[in-house]
Amino acid sequence: NFLCEMERVLDVYSRPYDDRFPVLCFDEQPCFLIGDVMAPVPMEPGRVAKQDYEYQRFGSAAVLLAVEPKTGRRFVKVCARRTAEEYTAFMQDLEQAYPAAVQITLVQDHLNTHHGGSFYKFMSPQAAHRLVGRFEWVHTPKHASWLNMAELEFSALQRQCLNRRIPVLERLRSEVEAWVAARSRAGVTLNWQFSTQVARRTLGRHYEAIRIK
Repeated sequence: NFLCEMERVLDVYSRPYDDRFPVLCFDEQPCFLIGDVMAPVPMEPGRVAKQDYEYQRFGSAAVLLAVEPKTGRRFVKVCARRTAEEYTAFMQDLEQAYPAAVQITLVQDHLNTHHGGSFYKFMSPQAAHRLVGRFEWVHTPKHASWLNMAELEFSALQRQCLNRRIPVLERLRSEVEAWVAARSRAGVTLNWQFSTQVARRTLGRHYEAIRIK
């Protein structure tokens, strides 16, 4: 099952760009809202900034992210929670962003809300059925989130934006939106190099186990 799902993902990544069939990678991550107990000392000429080790939690949030690797087009939404309702709303936003697409291919993981059944909880059967038909879902193997290029975006987001104390949801949302705007202006795209042919060389022992059977 792992090899089958992995090779399907890699086959999708190897497709030539076609704006009628855009390929996007989607993921979501929790994010804690954290603030200072003592006011930090700001940086000044000749003096470094200082921050006390003690902090205070103000709850949590969720960041939903999708990226089109070959164009660098990205979509991010900061929500107070991560449920089937947020997933449905995000998929509606994606579908509206590609009105001319015949079908949107979406690489994602196996989280229990990541399927068309979520749509039926918040939409009419007719609308949910239509929205399901707009997507081709391709799932990464279990325990192999590294195959999802959305993880690369989250890594950059963590290093460049979230690796600090942000205490309130509104500020988190504005900071993430500013990061997305800057990354999009820079035209950052993702160049995936791990192909099926490379996988069969580097993961040879897994393929050999199949041949032995």
